[in-house]
Amino acid sequence: MTLRERFKSAPFTPIILLGLLFVGLWIARASVHAPSEKTVNYSELVADVNQDKVARVEIRPDAIVATLRADKGKPEPIVEAERPPNLDDRTLLESLRQHSVEVTGHPEEPSIWGPIFWSLLPLLLIVPFIIGIRRAGAAAGRSRPMTFGRSKAKLYDRSQESNVTFDDVAGVEEAKGELTEIVSFLKEPKKYTDIGARVPKGVLLVGPPGTGKTLLARAVAGESGVPFYSISGSEFVEMFVGVGASRVRDLFEQAKERGPCIIFIDELDAIGKARSGIAGFASNEEREQTLNQLLIEMDGFDSATGLIIMAATNRPEILDKALLRAGRFDRQVVLDRPDVRGREAILRVHVRKVKLGADVELKVIAQRTPGMVGADLANVINEAALASVRHDRQIVTAADFEEAIDRIQLGLKKEGRVMTEDDKRRVAFHEAGHALVALSMAKADPVHRVTIIPRSVGALGATLQLPTEERYLMTRGELRDRLCVLMGGRAAEELVFRDASTGAEDDISRATAIARQMIARFGMSEELGPVSFMHPETHLSGEPDFASRDFSEETARTIDDEVKATVTREAARAREVLTRRRATLEAVARELIQKETLERDQLEAIVRTAETKNGHSVSHA
Repeated sequence: MTLRERFKSAPFTPIILLGLLFVGLWIARASVHAPSEKTVNYSELVADVNQDKVARVEIRPDAIVATLRADKGKPEPIVEAERPPNLDDRTLLESLRQHSVEVTGHPEEPSIWGPIFWSLLPLLLIVPFIIGIRRAGAAAGRSRPMTFGRSKAKLYDRSQESNVTFDDVAGVEEAKGELTEIVSFLKEPKKYTDIGARVPKGVLLVGPPGTGKTLLARAVAGESGVPFYSISGSEFVEMFVGVGASRVRDLFEQAKERGPCIIFIDELDAIGKARSGIAGFASNEEREQTLNQLLIEMDGFDSATGLIIMAATNRPEILDKALLRAGRFDRQVVLDRPDVRGREAILRVHVRKVKLGADVELKVIAQRTPGMVGADLANVINEAALASVRHDRQIVTAADFEEAIDRIQLGLKKEGRVMTEDDKRRVAFHEAGHALVALSMAKADPVHRVTIIPRSVGALGATLQLPTEERYLMTRGELRDRLCVLMGGRAAEELVFRDASTGAEDDISRATAIARQMIARFGMSEELGPVSFMHPETHLSGEPDFASRDFSEETARTIDDEVKATVTREAARAREVLTRRRATLEAVARELIQKETLERDQLEAIVRTAETKNGHSVSHA
């Protein structure tokens, strides 16, 4: 056992308890036998009694304590005389009575257990409290009070691992390919060291939440068969300065003893925020000490020992630059949102334990879930299974998946909500306007379903479009068509009812955001030219932010004018399409009022019938 282990395992609590017990006994004994102010002979005490100098006497088994009379305004002196062994109590008491002396006596030795009990009462109350804290900490998986500086990392070793491998991770094939070298090094480090190659010390997994960063890190450990330490960045930081740094040291010491192994730090941005610049204005001494200790530990070990640091974050733009330099997190692996093929592969992994019906097509489900990550797709499958149970089915059908996707994207059906006839008619024309404009645009995504069933998220209806293929780029024409479809609902209301409603709130918000990105980020403005006015760091999050703008007020006014002109222009185009196809609009709205939900084939049949009846052909604007 090392000195450090002996120090940690030392029985501090029994030593403290024994010390407190000894101090309590000493205090109790001293309080019982407190010394008198003055000691005199017995004969002197008798003389004082005969001279009427004694006011009170306390007779003890081994001594006589007398309180003498004192002059007015002065304290009464106390004297103590040793009691002779052959003293006649009757003679003494008679003499004291004759001189009017007040007598009290303790014929037996006073018990010390009362003072001992009151001295130890605080200790007796504290001990159960300490035991309760220790048990609560153990039950919650936290460190004991004397070891709060130790690491809280959870260890998955060979006997505890859940056998997560690359087969359990789908949709991130490029990321798995980059991590294959890490697995190979952990399995055969000599092959790399013999040739002089140095495997990266640290691997940073970057991607949106739910893309499988933690799962991929555990798969690396499972493939290589090494211990895996997992901890969140927030578990390092405490209110006491220095605790985080102590936990970092302890984590690396444990990992070096069990090497080769993997240390995985989730949510690295909790301790790795930049110490200067915009993110460093608010100083946090504890977090900075933790970050400094992490940097020191990453510099202080040799990668040849088989220790690999892996971390995950979805905000790489705010990390301290010192973390990302060569020699620390040498390699950054990006886990982006999966494409349609990746989503289909993820679905195949998650449906292994689900009983699927013959009508379920995972490819269609993947097409219906654009933008969803692995966690979202796992939730879709679980919701579909729950829907199957609600309908008393033995298998999960395609209808269950449709219900699950609608529940996640649109919210729960509010079938109990009763709309007035006027509101229902307005919502029907609103959604029919979206659908008809989408059918009229050459570059818009095809309409999958139109519904006017209210949802829990506040939507009174929805028009769902299903992309035919995964797109990584969008042209100006495609963005304009998307804006036109968004404004189609409001345009239909204005055309039919001669007034707009609050139902277009979300459409207007989304259209404004797209138009602003077109003008200020993608340079799609004739007036401003191919210039980006967004801060570069906002591109990673996809959220426009003009708080740190570096352009003039005049330019900002021009951006606002261009955004307004773009949205207004597309709203006018949508109204022109609906005016030209007014009869078709009314036919779709009537069917929606009756059936409440129209699938793609039903919608196309209604449009064909209406266009044929009115002598028009379906054309694109």
